[in-house]
Amino acid sequence: MTGVLSGRSAIVTGAGQGIGRGIALALAGEDAAVAVLGRTESKLVDTCGEIERRGGRALPVVCDVRDLDEIEAAVASVVASLGGVSILVNNAQMVPYGLVLDVTEEAVDDAWRSGPLAALRFMRTCHPHLRGGGAIVNIGAGAGLGSGPPNLAAYGAVKAALAMFTRSAAVQWGPDGIRANLLLPFAASPAVAAWMESDPEGYETSMTRVPMRRIADPETDVGRAVVFLVGPDAGLITGTTLTVDGGLDFLR
Repeated sequence: MTGVLSGRSAIVTGAGQGIGRGIALALAGEDAAVAVLGRTESKLVDTCGEIERRGGRALPVVCDVRDLDEIEAAVASVVASLGGVSILVNNAQMVPYGLVLDVTEEAVDDAWRSGPLAALRFMRTCHPHLRGGGAIVNIGAGAGLGSGPPNLAAYGAVKAALAMFTRSAAVQWGPDGIRANLLLPFAASPAVAAWMESDPEGYETSMTRVPMRRIADPETDVGRAVVFLVGPDAGLITGTTLTVDGGLDFLR
């Protein structure tokens, strides 16, 4: 670790577990002060505790990303506590399962409000603080490319919307000195662990489609990719999509 993010402050949503936790740990490992956001305080405290045990600085912030008032209050709290926000990682997402005829409107609405709408709200709320060198990384999914299984059609739809918000922000906010990129991971998470347990045959079949035959580690693979995207080595990279999935998906 080189401390390449020293002096920077970050917000990571959905950071109490899985991919969000891994990203928070990786950012803190490069000396960023990290606000760890999520709905379950005990998970946030656990992530922050691990960051602090490693010598980093972290702030747990309870926030339901589906609520605009809570988003605005969370950002204000982070700015007051950490002195600003220069990195924003929108990772939180409720996943709507079901075929097109089966998925409920309630599930789709939660997915929309917790994913692309929440990301849009965080981006707009953080915009004044990100000006002049800030960076956004939105966490998408291969399903947004149309490569997911049939029961993830709604999930793919909201992730496709997130991709468009990301590209639009990159183009419109480039003159403000703000970069925005999309990252598509296929990584270990509680959802993947549940999938492995409930459908081991389906999981193994899916793994045969991954050329490198493994899924990404939330911290050392996904987190390090985020460190690169928000760091100085990616200073001219914006409006693009990076896959961290062992070669599972590709962009045309």
